[in-house]
Amino acid sequence: MHSTVWDTIHRLARRFNAHDAALGLDQEEQWSLQVLKIAEETGEASQAVIGARGTNPRKAPTPWEDAHAEVADVAITALVALARMRPDDAAEFLDRHLAAKSAKFLPAGPSSVPAPAELA
Repeated sequence: MHSTVWDTIHRLARRFNAHDAALGLDQEEQWSLQVLKIAEETGEASQAVIGARGTNPRKAPTPWEDAHAEVADVAITALVALARMRPDDAAEFLDRHLAAKSAKFLPAGPSSVPAPAELA
């Protein structure tokens, strides 16, 4: 599954690179716009949470499923951004970065983290 996700992410990255290059955007402009796209998607996720919580009196509540989809869009957009910035090693870079970040919050070794069934 890991390679299938990254294969799709890289295909999307190449597609968006070609589109932006055809518009005459240089690489840094492309990267900047992709990061702004992450911010846009994050705003949509925020709106979906507000809808799920029903806290906007002008709008009817929406299902949490909408928020789930918007969060997935944020993740996809972020992965595409990383693949556009690091086309040769995005997956490996993310693996290393995740290991470094998670080491701050998780005890060493996979067995020391309780499985979901153990938490119940």
